[in-house]
Amino acid sequence: MQFASRLDNVETSAIRELFKLLGTPGIISFAGGFPDSAMFDVEGLKEASAKALSEEAGGALQYGATEGYEPLRAQLSAFMKTKGVDVDPTGLIVTTGSQQALDLLGKTLISPGDKVIVEGPTFLATIQCFRLYGAQLISAPIDASGVRTDELEKLIAEHKPKFVYLIPTFGNPSGAMLSLERRKKVLEMAVKHQTLIVEDDPYGDLYFDKAPPPSIMSLTKDVPGSRELVAHCGSLSKVLSPGLRIGWLIGPAELLAKATMCKQFSDAHTSTFAQATAAQYLKSGRMPATLANVRKVYAERAQAMGAALQKELGDAITFTQPGGGLFFWARLTGANGKVADANVFAKRAIEKLVAFVPGAPFFAEKPDLATLRLSFATANVEKIQEGIARLGAAL
Repeated sequence: MQFASRLDNVETSAIRELFKLLGTPGIISFAGGFPDSAMFDVEGLKEASAKALSEEAGGALQYGATEGYEPLRAQLSAFMKTKGVDVDPTGLIVTTGSQQALDLLGKTLISPGDKVIVEGPTFLATIQCFRLYGAQLISAPIDASGVRTDELEKLIAEHKPKFVYLIPTFGNPSGAMLSLERRKKVLEMAVKHQTLIVEDDPYGDLYFDKAPPPSIMSLTKDVPGSRELVAHCGSLSKVLSPGLRIGWLIGPAELLAKATMCKQFSDAHTSTFAQATAAQYLKSGRMPATLANVRKVYAERAQAMGAALQKELGDAITFTQPGGGLFFWARLTGANGKVADANVFAKRAIEKLVAFVPGAPFFAEKPDLATLRLSFATANVEKIQEGIARLGAAL
């Protein structure tokens, strides 16, 4: 069978392949990027779905508008306003998870050979998605404060990319948080170079101690001319339920029109029942309490993982303690003759019945083989301590 040439430059997800090993009895996994299903507000979702059927069955069970179910668009508009983004319900479209928003951006913006700047490292599925449409990906270096804007501007000036893709708040896999100063610089350079910025924000509500800086989209009101140069992807997957598959895309009207057209070809519309359920849930006012609980639990687990890594791996590893999100991004040092290649370390770890994701696949270019990603989301404190102890034994 002859397949499309666009598939020549993409591979199966390294993370999905790793999951095949995770059925081994007794294994402790820090590999996935899943939220903890034990923290889903099942009762709230039951009530929301029951109301969707009792109050709006016709709309919830019927075909719907490609742009999204109107009650949900209204609720998402209100949700975004609580985060400083003033967007009319017609100024966003509902997508089947924020992953579809990224796919729609690829479909509408990328022609084969177009240059796109991403963080190094960045979300693995984004690398695969954009490459599928023929993008030439260029990595901008990051540190604990997010993308290095000095280097980013040099890359924009040199390559004149179709757009820049960033996860500024608790990035996947880096856990980094772009500083307020750098967020404003990103907007200023967007205006200066007339370059579109795509802000992916699935983790922004998962902060621990203090709230992160305002989103890049919310800061556009402070930088004249920047609003039409920013697209924002949001999601309920990490804060409510991935199974609902509810995401959204905010952007210039022209971009949303093209994305809506492409979505018509893909799935006609996101599940109206899922949308009606999400709308009822947001309307119920339960989200703040749900977020407070999730933040508390994840903060405890992140603290436990950081302490365990210091205790069990010592100077064999370096990392920055995340202030939110789901991930630790770490680097092996090779100190005292310990393993310095994360792929080798991952194989040793599996033998000790613990799993993580080596960092190399998260780089669009020049992979750092010493890096790795660990998720603390789905393991309790005891499992985290035991799993990191096993990692120490695998060094």
